[in-house]
This record gives sequence, structure tokens and C-alpha cells, in this order.
Amino acid sequence: MPKHASDLDALRRGDLSGARALRLPGLTELPREVFGLADTLEVLDIGGGALTALPDDMGRLRRLRILFASNNRFERLPPALGDCESLAQIGFRAAGLREIPAESLPPSLRWLTLTDNRIERLPDALAQRPQLQKLMLAGNRLSALPRGLAEAPALELIRLAANRFETLPAWLGDIPTLAWISWNGNPAERALPAARAAAAPWAEIELGARLGGGASGDVFRATWRGRSVAVKLFRGAMTSDGAPESEMAASLSAGGHPHLVSALGRVVGHPEGRAGLMTPLLPEHWRALAGPPDFTSCSRDVYDEALRLEPAAALRLARGIATAAAHLHACGVLHGDLYAHNIVWDGRDGEAALADFGAASALPEGDERWTRVEVRAFGVLLEELAALSDAEPLRALARACLQPHGRPSMADVAQELSRRL
Repeated sequence: MPKHASDLDALRRGDLSGARALRLPGLTELPREVFGLADTLEVLDIGGGALTALPDDMGRLRRLRILFASNNRFERLPPALGDCESLAQIGFRAAGLREIPAESLPPSLRWLTLTDNRIERLPDALAQRPQLQKLMLAGNRLSALPRGLAEAPALELIRLAANRFETLPAWLGDIPTLAWISWNGNPAERALPAARAAAAPWAEIELGARLGGGASGDVFRATWRGRSVAVKLFRGAMTSDGAPESEMAASLSAGGHPHLVSALGRVVGHPEGRAGLMTPLLPEHWRALAGPPDFTSCSRDVYDEALRLEPAAALRLARGIATAAAHLHACGVLHGDLYAHNIVWDGRDGEAALADFGAASALPEGDERWTRVEVRAFGVLLEELAALSDAEPLRALARACLQPHGRPSMADVAQELSRRL
């Protein structure tokens, strides 16, 4: 991909013939020269501008697979997108959207991101996109979903955080393919019990090197009262999973567990008013088990091609994460993002911990359908671990976790894994 600053000039000079990817930030209108790439262009990023509409002949971009248009000024998702026959991934985050016309949804739609807009209603046509796999709707004004989504044959992930749902659509929990869901920050969410947590005054924290971070904030090495800890400082912005306040509440509610990276306390008195959590500091050599999904994998994590696990290590890792998830469920918390990229491990023996509460939600009392959704997510993880280790017991248990109905509880899964070790 050419350097972004010169993309527009190069496009107009005709220097980008044959380009497959193009980024054009800061636009007020889409330049007509883009259509000169109709035979090759697959990825178009026009985010960070002042666009309010797109041309009516967008369908000419017949190879376009991915369109990013976040942080613009659209009121409607452009209807012409529905004419793009190959368009599978659409990202319009914080784009000013109020309306999603039925005709704006392309037939090959697989991944739709509408986070942080002002949408109150979705068209029934959304349920008529058979490849729809990933639906990101956090931070809108929705109070209902198209009922036809109950029959969506491929839907695996949905984010509903920070909307206006008074009740959760019960049929969502019965979608056999659904594995990852969040609804934190809605009126429907049960309040979690107030957690007893240490208050860590900012003046007592000695901040060290940045360890990493994600959409919701940054994580640093730190020292507090002579103890080595990690500190996560939130940015205060809406993420695709939900709001930082919900992440903090769930993390504090979860309490301690040997296979969970949960909060030790809340950071108070930050000079810029940033919210923060203090968590255990993991060993330096621990690392993420996988990378997050990419454009191709959509809802599946991306592993290092060279990674292989000993069967015993894979079983140990699976058991640790299962006990952590079962602990969360017993505490009334759904993790919502049970993925390998949210698991940190020792890289050899299978010691591991589940991290990142950004998608966590408070479970409704007495309704087990939502925990069974998370069991399916764990089944996906088991399949991946089995492929990495050739551990046959994991394959058998994965089948039980992935079946459409009659899945075991996470506590039962943890018990079975303990029996296998």
C-alpha cells in the first residue's frame, strides 16, 4: 500500500494502476479516480474525513471486499453499498449513522461494524444475509433486533453493549452458532454486587514501562507499596466491546482466581482523571496464546504457524481456562470474549490465565442459555488446542461443547478436563 499522505495525488496522477488496497483519509467526497481501480481494488479505507455520502455507482467496484469509513459524517449507510457484489466487511464506527437502509447491505456481508453511532433500528434484511458472522453494534440506541436473526445460519459474534435494551432477546441465546456476546451497559443488565476492592492512590503508584494495551486502554508495569503490579489506564472511549466502566465493574466483581487476570484494586486520583485498575503482574516470558481475528479469519484467532503444544500442556491450559470461566459464571459474570488472544500463557507447560474483561456482562439470574453460549466459545478454543497438540481428549470434549443443544456447563467441562490430567 502506498504512503497515505501521497495516495490521493498518486491516484490522480494514475500511478496506482493495479492497486489492491487504498487509504484516503480526510476526504469530503470520494474521488472519481477510485473507479479506475475497479478491476483490482479489494480494500478501501476512507476513514477520518467529512464524508456524508458515497457515489451511486459504488457497485462498479466489483472486487471490493473490505470498506472502512469510520469517523465521518454519514447519516445513512450508503444504499449503493448493497450493489457491491464482493463486499464482505463494512466498518462505519463513529460515523454519525442514524439509519441503515435495507438496500445498503451487500449480499456477501460477513462482518458489519456499526459501533458508536446513533442507530435506533436495524432492517429485517440484515437477517437475510446468509454469510453474516460478526455483528458489532455497541454504543447505539437499539432496543430491539430483527427477529429473523434467530435463523441466521452463520452468526457467531454479536456486540450489544451500551444500547437501550430493556430485556435481552431470549432467542439470541438459542442461536446454535453463537459463541461470543456482550450486553453490558444496557438497562437489561443486572447490577453486579459492589466489590470490595483496594483503592490505590495515584500518588502511591510508581509507573514503569508500557507492557501493551488495546482498544480500551494501556497497560503498564508498576510498583505499589513495594509490590510489583500491572496498571491498566482506560481512555474513557467506547470500544467495540463496550464502555470502560463495565469492564472495571466486571473485573472487580470476578475476584481472585489462579487462572484469571482480575483486578486487585481501583486506581484513584489520576491527575488527568483517567480511570484505572491494578492487576497482578504476570511473569515476563508469558505471552498471548494467539493473535486476534484478521480480515480473512473474521471470527477465528490467528496462531503462529510454528506453534505446537505437547498434549499434556494443551490439557493443562484448557483445564486452567475452563476453571477460570466456571469461576466467572459462578460469580454471575459472562466473559463474552473467551478467545485465545485473551489468554496469556507460559509458552511451554500450559500454565495460563484468562484476561480482558472488556466484553464481560452480568448474567441474568437463573438463565443458563448465556453460559452455554460461552461453552461454545470454549469448544472453538478446544478445537484449536487439539489441532496444535493432537490431543484426542480435547477433540472429544470440543464436540460436546459445540453441539447445537445439550452442551455441558463450564463447571462440568472443567471437571472432565481435571479427570483427564
